[in-house]
Amino acid sequence: MQTTRQQILGRLQRQGRATVKELGQLLGLASTGIRQHLTVMERDGLLEAREERGRVGRPRLVYSLTEKADGLFPKSYDLLASDGNDKLHQLLHRVALRLASPYLERVKGKPQAQRVTETASIMEELGSLVECGEVNGEWRIDEFTCPFLTVARRDPAVCALHVEFVSILTESDARLSHSILRGERSCTYRLPPVAQTSAVPG
Repeated sequence: MQTTRQQILGRLQRQGRATVKELGQLLGLASTGIRQHLTVMERDGLLEAREERGRVGRPRLVYSLTEKADGLFPKSYDLLASDGNDKLHQLLHRVALRLASPYLERVKGKPQAQRVTETASIMEELGSLVECGEVNGEWRIDEFTCPFLTVARRDPAVCALHVEFVSILTESDARLSHSILRGERSCTYRLPPVAQTSAVPG
């Protein structure tokens, strides 16, 4: 898929919806070029357009992703589905540790801000669209694609796996305040401030 269309998919996944003008401003492209891409993507079943009336002027088209488009984003952990529900809960803890183990050296001994940003980078490497930032002294990680979605729809307990994964890497008591499974735009992990400790020389 062309890079511009990948950028459009990413923007819509993060924002949920956008107009031609908004996408053009975000991507630095003329409306004509954006429309060409949107037309192809709508034809391919990746987008749907709805008319939205403003206070003045003609209705405008607002674009959003279809379920088919969501399927284009990597779902690295759908392999869990093959293990069956009776084994799923036994796997959750082991998988969280196994997922986190290769990355522990990257976050070890770092202050919370660095651990959070590094964890966000790791989540992106695993196939998610992620943003992080600090709000009123509390760190948050927003994950706009769910790598567990297929399994989580059958058993929401799977969400605990990723919360634990985030907690391990950030060394914080991660809490899931928003969830894609509940129809919200992102899985948001809230990370309360933690006491800073000095790294032990190795």
